[in-house]
Amino acid sequence: MSKGQRESFAMANNLFAAIDMGTNAFKLLIVQAYSPGKFLPILNVKEPVVLGRDSASSAISASSQHHSLKALIEFNEILETYRIPSLHTRCVATSAVREARNKAQFIDSVAEATGLEVEVLSGEQEGRYSYLGALQFLPVFDKCVLNVDIGGGSSELAIGSRGKVDYCLSLKLGHVTMAQQDFGDEEAERVFNMREYVRKVVKESGLVEKVKNFGFEVAVGSSGTIRAIERAVHKGYGLGFDGNEAVLRECKRDWRITRKELKSVVKRLCNGGEGEKVSRERFFKKRSESIVAGGILIEEMFDLLGIEYMLVSGYGLREGVIADTLTKVFDDGYDLNANARFRSILQLTTGIYSKNMITSAAECASIARVIFEGLEKCKELDNDGVKLAVPLDDKDLEYIEAACLLHNIGLIDGKKGYHKQSYHIIMNGNHLQGYSAEEVKLIALLTRHHRKKLPKFGHASFNEFGDEAKQKFGVLCAIIRLSVVLHQNGYISYKDMSFSHSHDGFKLVLGEARGQTLLPGDEQCTADKFEKELRHELEYFKKVFKQELFVQIPSFSSTNHENESC
Repeated sequence: MSKGQRESFAMANNLFAAIDMGTNAFKLLIVQAYSPGKFLPILNVKEPVVLGRDSASSAISASSQHHSLKALIEFNEILETYRIPSLHTRCVATSAVREARNKAQFIDSVAEATGLEVEVLSGEQEGRYSYLGALQFLPVFDKCVLNVDIGGGSSELAIGSRGKVDYCLSLKLGHVTMAQQDFGDEEAERVFNMREYVRKVVKESGLVEKVKNFGFEVAVGSSGTIRAIERAVHKGYGLGFDGNEAVLRECKRDWRITRKELKSVVKRLCNGGEGEKVSRERFFKKRSESIVAGGILIEEMFDLLGIEYMLVSGYGLREGVIADTLTKVFDDGYDLNANARFRSILQLTTGIYSKNMITSAAECASIARVIFEGLEKCKELDNDGVKLAVPLDDKDLEYIEAACLLHNIGLIDGKKGYHKQSYHIIMNGNHLQGYSAEEVKLIALLTRHHRKKLPKFGHASFNEFGDEAKQKFGVLCAIIRLSVVLHQNGYISYKDMSFSHSHDGFKLVLGEARGQTLLPGDEQCTADKFEKELRHELEYFKKVFKQELFVQIPSFSSTNHENESC
């Protein structure tokens, strides 16, 4: 993608949203998208609307409709706050609405109350979008993939390659609806009957024969239940741990489940007794009500379809809907396999961060992008003789975004010196697949120097850097340090930021407050503290770029004014 193309797209509204009206919860995802094939999640919101509880009556109850509208109205207010246009927003409903007798009335009430147009997905559409979502997270584009999505009211299985689905089947097997069925009073009886029920439905569907005929190279799981089981494997739940052992923090999350690991988790899930029930509720929280049914359902799929191991995607239906939307928005198409190596960044952040932390890191990356692209634009227009010490390109933008997304992963071991720990995790974990050793070190050093001491190029860490590489590092370091300070201020709306240049120097105008999501290690700055930290970073900026940077901050008069350098 050329600079001109990227700048043209950046000027447009590049926020997109997907609402998933699922059986077990309503979820909102907002992303910032970049052509030709990358988007960053900047907000995840989940509301516990459980339409699956109405499955026995085959109609959405008045109570569920009330909770649904309440959640969707809240989502709509968020969309308005982010100023996301309706053409960039999709609201999809899955099996609970699909099977409801009163779905037409329900959809009309949603439209009347919120203005949202609900797309009721067929099972095949649901399976396709889940597969597309997995492609955004795992490097399996060129593989023949069996994608498994275990939902609350149904399960979708799709076989596809290179973004095209060749076969898809939707089964009326969901972890929420199964958990509500009467399979007996005793635990052992319930487990036995549940397994028999799953086997009967799967065998009668013809799925086993179809999968055998099509074949697959790799199995992928792309649903919340499968991610919960994978997390249980990672945390040692099947081995009797409850994820509290400090040693587990050092284990690399592989985003996969083997058949043996799955069976150990399901075996513990199916054990009766109050003690196990308490452990289950503590570990799986709200999902504990249906996790036994979900675990059995996944295990039976493994056995019936001959799955030895399954890759687990951190993305699913909503991300697939976003990807599908982007294929229609970009004139040149949306490359489903672009930026493949960037997925290892997403896997690392998703494996360590909470959803709020992912949002916060993505907001910081968005601020850095505005500054980076502003510098590029000033250079390209040659405004008043702007001369950068070194040329910047798309790879440099990728490095700065990666560093912003990863700069706080060291918080997993506590706040003290977390920037140093972030450096060590990146350098020693073999997490960043597809990046050269030099690129990994560059990203790691950017996280190391995003706060506290400025980089000293005489240090041994920079021995492998040539003069130009050191100059470029200084530029990228100045950007990430400034972005982090602005983000920690907690008042910056990156969507309204602008970066320009005049004979006086650079100028950064910050948008009205919308409220940023701070990381656990962050403290929202007081005016005095923010002014002190910002002055320090502006001094470093001036040292690197040989020019002043003027910062205009609304509603923060004690810090900066339009014609006053901080």
